[in-house]
Amino acid sequence: MAEDTAAKPPAVTPGRVVIGICLVAPFVAMLWVSSYARIEPKFIGIPFFYWYQMLWVVISTALTMIAYKLWQRDQRARKGGASA
Repeated sequence: MAEDTAAKPPAVTPGRVVIGICLVAPFVAMLWVSSYARIEPKFIGIPFFYWYQMLWVVISTALTMIAYKLWQRDQRARKGGASA
């Protein structure tokens, strides 16, 4: 029984922490409304409130893609390098 637990990789790794941060960051940014509830600065005539949220759509996509790729690499490493 002790041999099985010693062979398992740890559940919390630096890679998984980065994955968690990538997935939580957009929620924190959007739920912290007081940080972007203003009109200035405007970007091509669009108030800050709107373009900030649209910028986070792009950022969230990139962060989710990074998290997915890191998760794939983590799973391949846990399976001993087999292709996923």
